[in-house]
This record gives sequence, structure tokens and C-alpha cells, in this order.
Amino acid sequence: MSLKVAPYIVLDGNCAEAVAFYEKVLGANNLGVQRFGDKPDLGHPVPDAAKDRVLHAALEFDGQMLLFSDTFPGNPYKQGDQLTIALMTKDLERLRSIYNALSDGGQVHMELQETFWSPSYGMVRDKFGITWQLSGETSEG
Repeated sequence: MSLKVAPYIVLDGNCAEAVAFYEKVLGANNLGVQRFGDKPDLGHPVPDAAKDRVLHAALEFDGQMLLFSDTFPGNPYKQGDQLTIALMTKDLERLRSIYNALSDGGQVHMELQETFWSPSYGMVRDKFGITWQLSGETSEG
């Protein structure tokens, strides 16, 4: 199965503005903007300060993707750390193997697990300081 790679840009409260800017500059197709306030409650209520922040957004252009989100209030934000690499695949075994290899000597930010948006999602900073977001896709994705 194929493996998709996309830059994932993380901003600090101005993500929606950046998405609109890049959409115009690149002539991109906006695949949608989901805000933290839109997500299901699952026992973790979203504070008011986070509700309008972007949980996930995607732009598609020329067969390429750019992915975006805002930080969650209270999480550290450091200029220069706002770019991660997103890997997406339907092959969950391959995803697990890559996650395990990247985790070796690295720091796990989120264990690989089922989420409301993915059958398998995790985030890890590898031993070289690169942050990876690994996401299993459904057969529709």
C-alpha cells in the first residue's frame, strides 16, 4: 500500500488566517477546517479559549497536500517548531512498524491509538528532533 507524506504546519491561534492565505496564494482546494469546538466531547471538554482554534485543516493543490492546526492553549509553542511531517496510509501494520522505529530513541507525544478521526494515530519526535504524525486512513480516506 502507498504511503502519503505531507508537511503539517502548526500555528498558535492564527491557523485559519494562514489557511485562507495559502489557499489563495497556491490556488488550493480547501478540504475543510475543523475546530477544537467541533470535536465530539468524549469526556474531555474543550475550554472556551480553544473552541475557535483549528484542530485540523487541509489544502490540496497540484496533487499535493498541506495540513494545518493550531496549538491547544497551554501547550508550548516555539517559533521554528511549527512544522511536522505527516505520514498517512491504509496499511496499519506498516504504520505501526514505522511508528515503532521512529519511537526508538525518540520521545512519544501520543501513543499510536484509535481516535475519532483515524483508526490509528500517533505522534512522536524522533531521535533527530523531527516530529512525525502518523495516521491510519480508512478505506474511504
